[in-house]
Amino acid sequence: MSDSTERPASPARRRLMRYASMLAVGAHALARSGSVSAAAVAAQESDALATPWPEMAYRTLGRTGFRASRLIFGCGATLGGRRRDELLHTAFDAGVNVFDVGYKHYYGPAERNLAPFLKTHRDKIFLISKAIVPLDGGGPHDAVSVSQARAAAAGWSKLLDESLGELDVDHVDAYYLMAANNTGVIVSDEIFRAFEQARAAGKVAYFGLSSHQNTQRVLQAAIASGRYDLAMIAITPGGWYDWETKRVLPDSPPMEALQPLLAQAREAGIGLIGMKAGRHLAGRRFFGWGNPQAFDEHYAPKLLHARLSEFQRSYAYVLEHGLDAVNADMQTLVHLKENFVAAATSAAYAEVA
Repeated sequence: MSDSTERPASPARRRLMRYASMLAVGAHALARSGSVSAAAVAAQESDALATPWPEMAYRTLGRTGFRASRLIFGCGATLGGRRRDELLHTAFDAGVNVFDVGYKHYYGPAERNLAPFLKTHRDKIFLISKAIVPLDGGGPHDAVSVSQARAAAAGWSKLLDESLGELDVDHVDAYYLMAANNTGVIVSDEIFRAFEQARAAGKVAYFGLSSHQNTQRVLQAAIASGRYDLAMIAITPGGWYDWETKRVLPDSPPMEALQPLLAQAREAGIGLIGMKAGRHLAGRRFFGWGNPQAFDEHYAPKLLHARLSEFQRSYAYVLEHGLDAVNADMQTLVHLKENFVAAATSAAYAEVA
């Protein structure tokens, strides 16, 4: 990991040209085969490479001191099926320097599929992985006994070792308590002791969590503990996103009203990373898909009328309302560039008091 604020030294022009050539060939072959939709996708990706990309913006991630790209590459779903080296290299060459993945028991071979990319860039990026704390019988609001916490800490430590093996590295920059929803786990001395032992062994530098259920209480507990360096939270312009319903939490205050809490987290040295910022916009099949205007009421005119997609607006908004970066899953080059543009240019849509 490097603390440099500069973009990666080489734009890897030859790699981009090779990728563009591959896409052009693919589009031609697909068009000849009669698959017009597939050819259109290839053409869109080729265009994404050909048109200029903005300069990435950077922000220091809390007490880590690392100057991170405001877009974080979420590798779990992208690499869960196969390697995507060209997509990873394209993101890195454009300026993305934080890559987030997760353990094999949820994301399958994602860590293993990231490993070849890491061999080239490990010392230039901030690497995050995570695992669910294996807590026996603990729901979001259940008390956690010392014996439960001790067993969960041992299990989490074992999962960290598994992740290092899958990634073929000797350390990660941060390892999270994944999908954290129980405040007893967040403040557990046993869990934190397991992290401290891993840090002392050189396996991890920073302690973090991710949360998309009971998130407000989880973040409040993390702030009070003084132990966390990073928190990846499911938050939207409309408020907290809930994993169970796949919608904005019904009783959530909007993000604008959550500014004091987010400010407290930053003051406590916690780097704040958003996830699921635009997921509600996609909707769900049995709700008829799509809620594209769901967050429009929260946008100032400058952002509402910007030449951005609904998803880009949601990312730009959360980045300018208290978050240091957003984590996004990107399956295609077009998707990568869409998210990249939103993260790189979000400051242009900030509201001026």
